[in-house]
Amino acid sequence: MLTIGELASYAGVTVRAVRHYHAKGLLPEPERDHSGYRRYDAGAVVELVRIRTLADAGVPLARVRELLQAGEEDFAAAVADIDKRLRAEIRERQRHREGIARLAAGDNLALPQEVVDFLDRLRALGVDERIVQVERDGWIPLAARSPERVPEWMARKREQIADPQIIAFYLTLSKALDRTDDDPRLVELADGLAAYITRMAEAQGDFSVDGTDIEPLFAQLLDTHVFDTLPPARRLIELLTKRGWTGWTKLERVSPTQGAAGAR
Repeated sequence: MLTIGELASYAGVTVRAVRHYHAKGLLPEPERDHSGYRRYDAGAVVELVRIRTLADAGVPLARVRELLQAGEEDFAAAVADIDKRLRAEIRERQRHREGIARLAAGDNLALPQEVVDFLDRLRALGVDERIVQVERDGWIPLAARSPERVPEWMARKREQIADPQIIAFYLTLSKALDRTDDDPRLVELADGLAAYITRMAEAQGDFSVDGTDIEPLFAQLLDTHVFDTLPPARRLIELLTKRGWTGWTKLERVSPTQGAAGAR
């Protein structure tokens, strides 16, 4: 026969836990012997291990009590359900582990590999790291909001980044980052970009950098981040508006009236 301390040791719990299970009515509390001690048999060890295992699996103690009183078939079915839930939790925790691992991988934070490859391509082309970081920051919410659209958007970006004029756009903007708003490089960049976009629109019938179906409010949120991070980008869009186009995340035509207003 075992003392409460020995019972707890065999079952891998604390004496306090044993007393708690007694109080909850999960484990019968034996009578004291002539020496004043409660003594437990092997059956108590088995029952306590069952209680501990179910509790460790996250089963509420009220449900543990029901399971201990259930028939063999019902108990087996309940354990199968518990196992199914635990497997789902393990898969979810594995996803969390993968996300945590990506935290140390820089651009891999919450980004699909194809986006990471695109960012690496920008770096390889010599694009300023500040622009790369802004691109990355924009893709994080886009990928989180519409992950199913990322392959489509990235296919468009890969096509654009293969165009020497788009590469020149990134490189010229890189050189203009530390210059003033009236720097002629920005004017030249706006002229060249507007001409390029217009040609693309005439050839394709439409033109968009990251997708025409991005909600205007969401696009505005992303644009604000870009402009706050890269002030020359705001000036570039102001110049571009005078030339018939506006927007950074969602590039669109502007009416002649809007363009004229931007020119003032």
